[in-house]
Amino acid sequence: MRFTISIVYFLLISSFVKAQSTDKKWYSETTSNGVIIQNSFPKGGPYTGPTKKYFNYTHLVFFTRVINETDNPFELTVYFSADSIPIPHSSDTFVKLFLPSDTMTFDKQSLFDYGVTALKSFDKPTMFQRTINPKEDCLFYVVAIFYQTAADALNQHRGGNRAELVLKGQDLFYRMSPQIDSLRCGNINFNN
Repeated sequence: MRFTISIVYFLLISSFVKAQSTDKKWYSETTSNGVIIQNSFPKGGPYTGPTKKYFNYTHLVFFTRVINETDNPFELTVYFSADSIPIPHSSDTFVKLFLPSDTMTFDKQSLFDYGVTALKSFDKPTMFQRTINPKEDCLFYVVAIFYQTAADALNQHRGGNRAELVLKGQDLFYRMSPQIDSLRCGNINFNN
């Protein structure tokens, strides 16, 4: 009897683990005007790229998938300036957002930082532009670099652990909980 219970338990656990490894989990998914936007959970850690005179650098990598469920192609444009964004309630802490040039693919989901290798261009504005045809999708990265301008043991809040691209009308906004509520960062131009 114990052997039978062990076999049943093993089969149940095996199928659960198999389903977990192949199921794509998203932090958020929204649909608007036939556009589906899926946002990943973050990966990251201490930032080891080139730094200035600041302290406590860390980074988070997110990826976004935009799916065209309409009957027409549209042009997706996402951009971030090189400006630092102050973190509310955490004096002297800032974040910079940028779009690395690496190409995201689903096979990179298990890799550290989702496979991003170029974390060096965060001092320049970055832009991503792509035409997405009907029934096609597009994946791209967003990287957040957090840093402090003053070393302070009390100022250890490094930033959000959830982020999402949101479509309102044709405008795109980036939210990073709880620091960035609604940063305009692009648009979707529907080619009718």
